[in-house]
Amino acid sequence: MVAGEASGDLLAAHLIAALKARRPGLRFHGIGGPKMRALGFESDYPMEKLAVRGYVEVLRHLRELVAIRRQLGRRLLAEPPALFIGVDSPDFNFDLEQRLRRAGVPTIHYVSPSIWAWRAWRMRKIAKSVTHMLALFPFEAPLYEKAGVPVTYVGHPLADVIPLDIDKEEARAQLRLPRGRRVIALLPGSRVSELHYMAETFVKTARRLHEEIKDVHFVCPTATRETRDMFDAALRYHAGGELPLTLLFGHSHEALAAADLALVASGTATLEAALFKTPMVITYRMSPVTAALMWRMRRLPYVGLPNILAGEFLVPELLQNKATPGALSAALIGLLQDAQGQRRQVEKFREIHVNLRRDAAHRAADAVLAVLDGAHA
Repeated sequence: MVAGEASGDLLAAHLIAALKARRPGLRFHGIGGPKMRALGFESDYPMEKLAVRGYVEVLRHLRELVAIRRQLGRRLLAEPPALFIGVDSPDFNFDLEQRLRRAGVPTIHYVSPSIWAWRAWRMRKIAKSVTHMLALFPFEAPLYEKAGVPVTYVGHPLADVIPLDIDKEEARAQLRLPRGRRVIALLPGSRVSELHYMAETFVKTARRLHEEIKDVHFVCPTATRETRDMFDAALRYHAGGELPLTLLFGHSHEALAAADLALVASGTATLEAALFKTPMVITYRMSPVTAALMWRMRRLPYVGLPNILAGEFLVPELLQNKATPGALSAALIGLLQDAQGQRRQVEKFREIHVNLRRDAAHRAADAVLAVLDGAHA
């Protein structure tokens, strides 16, 4: 298995647990994070090496990424596994999956890339690389069926894990957040490359919002030691004085459960915020070159998962040049003062949650074992 970031680590951990419950003798190795390793996964390389997003950002690390993929590929071809599962990280995994599939190793990819949003040309490569696709969202399966790629819609594991009803007061007590304050969660991303572009913007946004509304308290969960250090440095340099903020290491779910609103970097965290029924504003910044390339290829008018699942601009999106501290703080204040807008988001988030709740880990395990048993029958 290869997972390249925090969200993939979580998805893979749920799948490993479900597979081990069925087949205790299975062994797992490759590249994974702390949640996978806690279940006995043997990681040959640090997962953080793969956690790079965007064309320009990948180019900076391309030599190292290619070397890791080549070395891992050689190792897997020398001692072929019974099955390979790539968990998201398509730019890294598809080439590896293609090499292994040519050598007779069945390959499963868990989490469809965003072929429905951009990069539709990827389907040809996927068909050559993947024995079976595990899709998280219901609208993805028909696209693969049309292209002749075996697919199983499994739902989203987070929808199974996160409760339908959230006790915000209990979450605030767990995090020891101050009483009588409106809590705003800041989620600037889980990758170092994301913090590079967004840490300063998030801190300046929080400072401006606090200047307008005094009874707020911010909470910011960070995914790794490096991202925590980056955000902490941005706080010291840009906060301009005392900012009421609780900086966490991990605990993103508790932070979203506790929050009245959230400012979220586009990605899996936006779905997590929706599942916690937390009204939000979505933002993202990346290198101008990467943004220009992705903008030209996009097929949908929105990028946030809650909006894609809702099929409308349910959640405000402020991207790239529009993602200024002034605009973001104004959007958050506007939502904070718009009770009807908050209710509308929450109602739609609940519908999304119910639709994605499919016992995903066990469905995925069924599909994985079917491929495994079929390949070695």
